[in-house]
Amino acid sequence: MDYTAAVITVSDSCSRGENIDTSGPRIAGMLSDTGYKVAYTGLVPDDKPHIEAELSKCADELQIDLILTTGGTGFSTRDVTPEATRAVIDREAPGIPEVMRWESLKITPRAMLSRSVAGLRGTSLIINLPGSEKAAAENLAAVIDTLEHALRMVRGGGHGAR
Repeated sequence: MDYTAAVITVSDSCSRGENIDTSGPRIAGMLSDTGYKVAYTGLVPDDKPHIEAELSKCADELQIDLILTTGGTGFSTRDVTPEATRAVIDREAPGIPEVMRWESLKITPRAMLSRSVAGLRGTSLIINLPGSEKAAAENLAAVIDTLEHALRMVRGGGHGAR
């Protein structure tokens, strides 16, 4: 596999050093185990301008293929990751978070509270994951096998490309 990935943790408490980020490292490990080169990891507070800047940097400057966020997808007033993602993407990919929610509903009814978004900015695919380590890993596991095909299509490989 020849794809780069970035993992951005969105958390006020982790960015202030009050808590230790466990979601980001878990997601990065899953990506590495699947063959992605994790080229960037970041940690930002639950702040729309910070999240937008981090997503834009990963897509535009670093030209990362797959950008995953963890955190900021719930109902708290500080949970603004979906809004920041929508502000920077060119096209939404609603099927990805739909599948994540569907699979998560098999585990917990609280999955319906996720506001995760996915979409494309240029040739970068951005996907929001929940903030809890367990939920982030479960959500990524639900879609990870299809992401390589999606990235091939973004690169112009078409639907039938292997």
